[in-house]
Amino acid sequence: MEFAPQASIDHAALRHNLRLVRQAADTSRIWAVIKADGYGHGLFRVAEALNEADGFAVARLDEALALRQQGVVKPLLVLSACISRSDFEQAIAADLQVVVHQRDQLAVLNSLSSGQRLSIWLKLDTGMHRLGFAPGELNETLAQLKDLPVVGEINLMSHLANGDDPDDPMTAIQCEQLMQIDPSPFKARSLANSAGLLANPATHLDWVRPGIMLYGASPFINTTAAQLGLQPVMTLSSRVMAVKSCQAGDAIGYGGNYVCPEAMPVATIAIGYGDGYPRHAPNGTPVLVKGARLPLVGRVSMDMLCVDARALTDIQVGDEAVLWGRELPVEEIARQAGTIAYELLCGVKQRVRFHDLNRQQLEA
Repeated sequence: MEFAPQASIDHAALRHNLRLVRQAADTSRIWAVIKADGYGHGLFRVAEALNEADGFAVARLDEALALRQQGVVKPLLVLSACISRSDFEQAIAADLQVVVHQRDQLAVLNSLSSGQRLSIWLKLDTGMHRLGFAPGELNETLAQLKDLPVVGEINLMSHLANGDDPDDPMTAIQCEQLMQIDPSPFKARSLANSAGLLANPATHLDWVRPGIMLYGASPFINTTAAQLGLQPVMTLSSRVMAVKSCQAGDAIGYGGNYVCPEAMPVATIAIGYGDGYPRHAPNGTPVLVKGARLPLVGRVSMDMLCVDARALTDIQVGDEAVLWGRELPVEEIARQAGTIAYELLCGVKQRVRFHDLNRQQLEA
């Protein structure tokens, strides 16, 4: 019997979620965002399952190069971190598209010989204030890019700051700022992330960039994935490794922050923060065992956690325990732990054993 934590990745759910993206995107093309190792699901397996996307977007150059080395021929967009001469030379050699978001990059591009040309996405700062050129800088930057022999197609993009709240006026303000820019110098434009794609059609433009919704989690603060028709892709599970009969007054785990109110069974599950489960998950966070939601008791340890098993009279060593998945949404665990689903999914560690479900081998 396998007691190591398991992460089951449902390829059918990935394909289903991509179909929902396609329905919502209308005529827009799709950059499937698979950065951070496919949001913790595995870069290559996610790329395989999302093969019907028009292209893939990643955060870093090494992710894009790994996809090329794996044989991925689709358009690849590097969203940040192409800064040095070597970065740009590798991007050109691998036929990548890159984002230009600061003046230092212009000087590096100017130092490159022409040869093969590079497709550029010029980033406009419409209110996120992390990366990008202010609207007043855009015309001068665009003119400089046009004069560079190495630059090919120039596109325009920005990023939504408050898209997770559909009622926040910031999204409309950002969209309006981008729409005020003359589109004629640009091959294509992109603004929508998952939230914009689902809640604000005005953000769709030529390309959309869905991320979290592809993995079956909601991009909104007050709407569940199930309400959006999304299917969870990852099921994180382990097994009961021990069941103890504790007495009233017994303190559970490090620090003793949970004290048994009566005689009760306490089950120990073989997973902990060393596997990516949040250490700061509080008492009461649910764990699903045999269809019952058993509340977490005591602090999460590196390799294990404990649950109150009073709701199950027949719990046994070896019973499966689901930490999140189809019947226990990752968003719910994230809320309990005071974080977001993105962090939990991306935080699953390599020592967890990954399994593929409903995989379809692609023909060469």
